Formats: sequence, C-alpha cells, structure tokens
Amino acid sequence: MQFYNHTLPSGAALVGYLRDETAEMPAFNIRPAILILPGGGYAWCSSREADPVAMQFLQAGYNVFILTYTCRKDDTQPPLRWQPLIDAAGAILHIRRNAAKFRVDPFKVAVCGFSAGGHLAASTAILWDAEPVQKALGIHAEEARPDAVVLGYPVITSGIMTHGGSIKNLCGDDAELKATMSLENQIRGDLPPFFIWHTVEDGSVPVQNSLLLASALTEHKVPFELHLFNHDGHGTSTCTREVNTPNAHNRAWVDLCTDWLADLFNYHL
Repeated sequence: MQFYNHTLPSGAALVGYLRDETAEMPAFNIRPAILILPGGGYAWCSSREADPVAMQFLQAGYNVFILTYTCRKDDTQPPLRWQPLIDAAGAILHIRRNAAKFRVDPFKVAVCGFSAGGHLAASTAILWDAEPVQKALGIHAEEARPDAVVLGYPVITSGIMTHGGSIKNLCGDDAELKATMSLENQIRGDLPPFFIWHTVEDGSVPVQNSLLLASALTEHKVPFELHLFNHDGHGTSTCTREVNTPNAHNRAWVDLCTDWLADLFNYHL
C-alpha cells in the first residue's frame, strides 16, 4: 500500500490510498479510481464519511482518494460560491493527469459524495463546464468530469426541500447562484451514470432531493440506479458500528454500489 498526500492551490487536502504494483496480479496493476467527498453541510468534512468509506472501495479493488475540500467554518466567512467545485474538479484533474503515476485508468474515475458532499459530487458531473471552474483550472474540455457518480443522501435542490445550511454556506443570499446550484434543474443528456441511495426517514436532507434528481435524470435519459431504504436517518455512511449507525439492511448499499461500478467499468475481481 502506498499513501499519497497533495495540497491543492486553495489548501484543500487530497489523500490517496494506492494499491501496490505486483508481478503476481498483473491484470490489476492499473485500477479504476474513486474520489470520496465527505458531507458536513459545506461547513466541515465528516471523518465518518471519509476513511470508513474509502476502506470499502479499497477492498473492492479501487485506488481511492479522499478530498477535504474548502468549507465555510462559520458565518463570519463569506459564502463559498464556486470554490468547493473548483477543489473537487481540480482533484479529478490531478488524478487524471497523474494517472500513470497512480496506476489509475484515466477513463474510469468515479466520484462519491455524501449529503453536501453529494451535492458537490453531483456538481462535478453536471457543472464541470461552468465558466468559473474552467477558468480557475485553465481547461476547456471534459478532463475534470467524472466517469461515474455515487451519491449517498445527497443535497440536490435549493428549493423547498433543500438543506438550508448547505445552500447558505455555498451561495449566501445570491439568488442566481442558488438557482444554478439547484441541480435538478441543470440536468442534460450528456452526463455520466449515477448511483443514488437515500433513506425515506431522513429528517435533515429530505428524500425528495434524490427523487427530484431521479426524475430529472429520467427525463433526460441519463442512466442511473436509485435505492431507497425505509428506516434510519441522515449521515449513516457505511451503516456499521464503526460509524455509529449500524443497520445490516441499509449496509447493502455498499455491495450494490460496488457491483454497479464493476459492471459499468467492466472491472470484476
């Protein structure tokens, strides 16, 4: 195992867990990658949605990266606006441009986000060509767009069913930016496939966020898979005792997701 640390221009921290190259498993010296974006209302990055999730994908054979992106720690700071997305897109760009060094297939880079991190993960696929992102990174093509998106109980809308704290930290009172960041209204037909899961009882980020996204993806014929679990609240991560939210039934999302990715990337161990 190799560990990788990199600091983006904003100060955002990228940590990588890279499987070793070996002559005994030559077919797996080049692996898909997944970038994990923890939740935390755009105010912090939850450790419960970082390493525990990373270990699941590492076990499934992926080279894994975790991004601690720019957050708004308190109300004395200005709204984040585009900076978290610049961080996340910059991390994808960094992984792709160093694919040979990381032993990563540059055409199989997925992003996985939870709650506000789910909003950020979805944004990387939907708003990758937004002018502030392209300008900040100095790119003009799809180099920073992920090939697949995994979302756990994501914030999607800035409308009635939003998570107010996340949108406030991101957009402040900017009505135009709020409209842009209401992702269900930004869906188009050229997006990568989505895997989405949510709990119906989520009291922080209503399940309607995932339903609004699924409806928009359906309308635009974007491939997706949606799993709704009846019980449990918000922030359940891997649904294990380690993250203080054990639920044997909901924990199935991990296997469902890794199976879905394996089929999508034609990557079966």
